Amino acid sequence: MDTIFALATARGRAGVAVVRISGPAALPAAEKLAGPLPTHGRTLRRLVDGAGDVVDEALVLTFAAGRSFTGEPTVELQLHGSPAIVQTILRLLGDDSALRLAEAGEFTRRALENGQLDLAQVEGLADLIDAETEMQRRQAMRIFQGAMGAKATKWRAQLLRAAALVEATIDFADEEVPVDVRPEVADLLINVLTDLEAEVAGVAVAERLRDGFEVAIVGRPNVGKSTLLNYLAGREAAITSHVAGTTRDVIEVRMDIAGLPVTLLDTAGLRDTADEVERIGIARARARAEKADIRVHIVAPGEAPEVAVQRGDIVLHPRGDETRDPMGISGLTGYGVDRLTAHIGQVLAARVASVGVAMRERHRLAMVQAITMMAEVIDLLPEAVEKADLVAEDLRLAIRAIDSLVGRIDVEDILGEIFASFCIGK
Repeated sequence: MDTIFALATARGRAGVAVVRISGPAALPAAEKLAGPLPTHGRTLRRLVDGAGDVVDEALVLTFAAGRSFTGEPTVELQLHGSPAIVQTILRLLGDDSALRLAEAGEFTRRALENGQLDLAQVEGLADLIDAETEMQRRQAMRIFQGAMGAKATKWRAQLLRAAALVEATIDFADEEVPVDVRPEVADLLINVLTDLEAEVAGVAVAERLRDGFEVAIVGRPNVGKSTLLNYLAGREAAITSHVAGTTRDVIEVRMDIAGLPVTLLDTAGLRDTADEVERIGIARARARAEKADIRVHIVAPGEAPEVAVQRGDIVLHPRGDETRDPMGISGLTGYGVDRLTAHIGQVLAARVASVGVAMRERHRLAMVQAITMMAEVIDLLPEAVEKADLVAEDLRLAIRAIDSLVGRIDVEDILGEIFASFCIGK
């Protein structure tokens, strides 16, 4: 196994920079810079180059095999964050023939290969790095800490028990089996099915939690949609004008509302128009609004919304600061904005409550495959003795689908996609 190294923190001037070395030659390589080091511990050392000149004074952390992130002997050099210091240390390590620069995500890949993480935890780590809001961080941390692995282990154990009972039926086919195993097999399968169906039902919302919910502001021209977007964004994200039809493309602003990632959409004013370009903008506005998670309808009192009101939507009246309407909103003064953001947060939080540990389409597909196989087994149970071989094979396929969740099988294509988003030092 090669020994790899990389800068584990962002490039540029900073208070601290961390260089990570992992592999069998990690400790000897670090000792060339810092002198004798413990196999596991921390120490403050002067790092010197080949000529004996001091490059930096650094905190050196050493991790023995099996006690590091990668599972390999690992050294972390916590340097002063000067670009000059970092560049010199990386050059000195690069001159060591026993080392090579790590590839993107290679430290995490080694953690997976050495059993320090499972595949779902690797995905959780990727989501944790990308987390922008508190709810994203919490969910990613759940997965990184092994929530998926724990559930997969439980489901696997129940399916293995069911498979063992069925195999016993096959093994004793020529003898009288004293106990009918079908009720226990059915109970085991129903328990797993119930869990998996709940997980599958929450995947769509889980993906929204990862990627961001969409909230569309819709209404006729000049009702204050762009002004409201600008107030919420805290900047001039959209052009505002008394001229109707100013907004033609959908304008997006990313926000954190109640710890949830939200993309606000300012859409073109909805009306009949002869302007071809504006008509295209209106068509796009309707399409995006219909697909959004929530629509904020801004309509004059007594008028009907231009887009169908769906569950979770809110209907507000313009110029609320002038009318003091309890259903009013004003992007000029902020009147009603707190009520609006509270409503959005409450609606989305209620939806997020259904999120389990399945966060990706890959998880959903694996779970659906397991559900399909288990449903076939349940259908075959009345004939379990005569069709025990078919039942056993379906159970094996269900177990294989569960195993794929945590990377016990078929991981190479998935890893390539995950690690493409990782930095070199992770």
